[in-house]
Amino acid sequence: GGIIDLNKSNLEITEPFLTIAGQTAPSPGITIIQGGIGIRTHDVIIKHIRVRPGDAEQSRKSGWEPDGLATSGENAYNVIIDHCSFTWAVDENLSASGTRTEGPDSTSHKITFSNNIIAEGLDNSSHQKGPHSKGTLIHDFCRDIAIVGNLYSHNAQRNPYFKAYTTGVIVNNLIYNLGNVAIQLGYVKSEWENSMYEPKNCKVSIVGNVLFKGQDSREDLAMIARRGDAFLSGNAAFDQDGKFIKLTKGEINILPDMPTWPEDFQALPSVKVEHYVVSHAGARPNDRDKIDKRIIQDFLDRKGQIIDSQEEIGGYPNYKKTYRKLEIPENDIEEWLSELAAEIE
Repeated sequence: GGIIDLNKSNLEITEPFLTIAGQTAPSPGITIIQGGIGIRTHDVIIKHIRVRPGDAEQSRKSGWEPDGLATSGENAYNVIIDHCSFTWAVDENLSASGTRTEGPDSTSHKITFSNNIIAEGLDNSSHQKGPHSKGTLIHDFCRDIAIVGNLYSHNAQRNPYFKAYTTGVIVNNLIYNLGNVAIQLGYVKSEWENSMYEPKNCKVSIVGNVLFKGQDSREDLAMIARRGDAFLSGNAAFDQDGKFIKLTKGEINILPDMPTWPEDFQALPSVKVEHYVVSHAGARPNDRDKIDKRIIQDFLDRKGQIIDSQEEIGGYPNYKKTYRKLEIPENDIEEWLSELAAEIE
């Protein structure tokens, strides 16, 4: 357990059939700072780690633009990112991407982001474009993407954002104090000018999500905005006074049937989402570090705000290294990992 300081670099995963099992670390668990993770291969599972890139003391608009974690390219598939915490990215906290205008075979697919804390994307920081607080981008042509049971908190936009031709499900997420866009559907037409494709709407199933506006939320905000094809069921959105706000805004084409849905998967009703996500999201729900504890408590108290630097809320963590001996069984490794995970979930 402790801190892994990437010192302004990224950890690139290029070899398939990899499991990163953060539950094997003793308290306080594993936290990565000053860098992020890139996944360019298939059959990868990452659980129970924290990634907190931060601004690494880089000046505003300097071009230091780390994601927390991003899958990328045609070989990025069968990826599960579960029970992790992503904060303080300068680009997106957690994303799926690739060569986005060359068709569905050139980009990430079959990706699951579940039970994560995705929070406090840095806004007016070192991104070369200026203000850029973003939660999750599902880039053009990414398909079969599942966004399930996550806490999106204090990200100005992309909570999450599905672009052209994307497919997937957005289910049972808790979204708090976004800026001007919560669940975002659409594309940028000018980005397709030199492509062989004309952009088309995403097709997504949006079920059982709950949104609460916060102090940074735009007054005319809706839960789902801009342009896309979506099946909607059981979603609820509230202003700061607890009153319902509208679910859609812009050119949202409501589909009569689910365009996609995971086999044998059942969503929670929206009335159970808040308790479930507060209890289960993040790297170590039963052993949260002070940062995850603060993010959860800020939601419960309806406090907190979009930030420009990690220094505004205490800076990078500095945990001491911790050790424990592991008796690794010869058989039933998955069962053993599940037992360790159960201790911190």
